[in-house]
Amino acid sequence: MDNKMALVPYDYSAVWGLQKFHKSSSVYHFANHTIQIKQNWRQLGVAAVVWDAAVVLCTYLEMGSIDLQGRSVIELGAGTGLLGIVATLLGAHVTITDREATLEFLKSNVQANLPPDLQPRAVVKELTWGRNLGNFSPGKFDFIMGADIIYLEDTFADLLQTLEHLCSEHTVILLSCRIRYERDQNFLGMLKGRFSVREVHYDPSKDVRVFRAQKSIHKEDF
Repeated sequence: MDNKMALVPYDYSAVWGLQKFHKSSSVYHFANHTIQIKQNWRQLGVAAVVWDAAVVLCTYLEMGSIDLQGRSVIELGAGTGLLGIVATLLGAHVTITDREATLEFLKSNVQANLPPDLQPRAVVKELTWGRNLGNFSPGKFDFIMGADIIYLEDTFADLLQTLEHLCSEHTVILLSCRIRYERDQNFLGMLKGRFSVREVHYDPSKDVRVFRAQKSIHKEDF
């Protein structure tokens, strides 16, 4: 698998409507904090901009549908780190992961946006899906989160392997995405083959859905 597949620096001049991604930073307000996220589209591509799916999942978390206080969370494909930062501000202990090439950029956003007393609750680590999974204890996390991480079909099998490794029966997976293409439906089908899955939130203004998935002891019941 290509180590740079998540760092695709699209030809931005050919992509319509993505001007906001070329800003050097974006500002958000979550959990009674102002969060300023650095972006770097030109050097790191899709991994270094904030996508609507991250904003929608942060909004869902802030709505209080789930209690993150004291819970253990891992974010996959964190990119800019916005989701992991918000989860930390909402009380979780968060392992924020992405590929090696993005880690310094990711760490800089995390450090800049968390108060010193909360920084020990957020750990940035390298995780390439399907590789060296032994570095992460199976079943350690209460929640696994990912925002707009299902855009490359070549990664689907590795992502599913990673989710299965990290999950126990109590672990809840929260994935936010747009369902735009056949590949998106294909991934949902693959996910439903291994987990019980349901849609828990939809933002019509951004056309982003949040899905909740969980291992089932009796998968045939779903």
